[in-house]
Amino acid sequence: MNVLMISTDRKIFDENSAVRRRMIEYGKLVRELHIIVFVKAKDKSQDDLSVIKLKKKNKIKLSNNTWVYPTNSNNRWLYIWDANIIGKKVVGKNSNNFIITTQDPFETGLAGWLVSLTKKIPLHFQVHTDFLSHYFSGESFLNRIRVVIAKFLIPRASGIRVVSGRIKKEIGKKIKILDNKITVLPIFVDIKKIEKAPVKKSLRKKYSQFDFIILMASRFSKEKNIELAIGAMKSIVKDYPMAGLVIVGEGIEKVNYEEKIKNLDLEKNVIIEEWTSDLPSYYKIADLFLLTSNYEGYGLTVIEAMSAGCPVVMSDVGIAGSLLKNGENGIIVPVGNKRAIIEATIQMIRDKNLRERLSLSAQRTARELQTKKEYLQAYKRSWEKCLF
Repeated sequence: MNVLMISTDRKIFDENSAVRRRMIEYGKLVRELHIIVFVKAKDKSQDDLSVIKLKKKNKIKLSNNTWVYPTNSNNRWLYIWDANIIGKKVVGKNSNNFIITTQDPFETGLAGWLVSLTKKIPLHFQVHTDFLSHYFSGESFLNRIRVVIAKFLIPRASGIRVVSGRIKKEIGKKIKILDNKITVLPIFVDIKKIEKAPVKKSLRKKYSQFDFIILMASRFSKEKNIELAIGAMKSIVKDYPMAGLVIVGEGIEKVNYEEKIKNLDLEKNVIIEEWTSDLPSYYKIADLFLLTSNYEGYGLTVIEAMSAGCPVVMSDVGIAGSLLKNGENGIIVPVGNKRAIIEATIQMIRDKNLRERLSLSAQRTARELQTKKEYLQAYKRSWEKCLF
């Protein structure tokens, strides 16, 4: 089996990135793996030397059977067309035993569909986000267009990989596609690696002014709804002035968070930190992990927190209700409900026994997840299903 993948993840160009290592592992599952990446020929924001160096090439070899092709587009509006042209050249005349897999059923999905249409080869989509949530479509005009594209493309797919049962259920209700074409395959988390990771940085020492540390870790984007958590802290600190919220991440919403923290006079209780690769140290020291997203495909940081033994309060998105069950190994609150977040957090602060019980149960749940070998084999099967 040969696989053509279309992606937007430019970390593939970074020789030291986990994404690049993952692509090489995927390559070992097939005869050949060809990866097309949406990237501009000139983009001042992409100033990493490795990216600049590799973008100048049309084809980069990652391993014996894995290659990556930057689209080197003049602007973002040409990504789809350029990927389509490259894809058709890669497939060539030998389309037998070839499939196309795309990172999403949106822009990369359109590019994949165009190649599939011309070359008559199976089309496979990855779905990592709950795009059928009304919060997703309400976020922007572009997202509304993406929903329309996905509803058009998904019925035309030979196979779909979704990261949670929640997404499969929503697709089944709202889009016509055979149930056996959808594979539920969660994002892989190296549980053992997190469990064994040493604590390199102690939040207790760094923030000794806090006797209860709440941790958040994510992109700073609208769907994460971190402003809701900041607003909840205003009420929490009235009763527990030594409680602290540490928010780790990066993104365009950072300025808005800083402004809200200042306006609510929470500078002493809410800290924003830059993203770190040492999140296990944070999970293992924090008293509570909080996720307030409006929608999620999965909830990778929740699984990481669970595997580190950090109790979780999360909104009813992603893995909530499946891997994380309310009162069993975490607490689930309604999406956008600030009062519920305040009450759940205060309950966690007050009840140490509850935290310990949820922590142990969460770790047991995490340990039952797939090993890397099992995950890779399941990933391969989701592709193979498209050939039959």
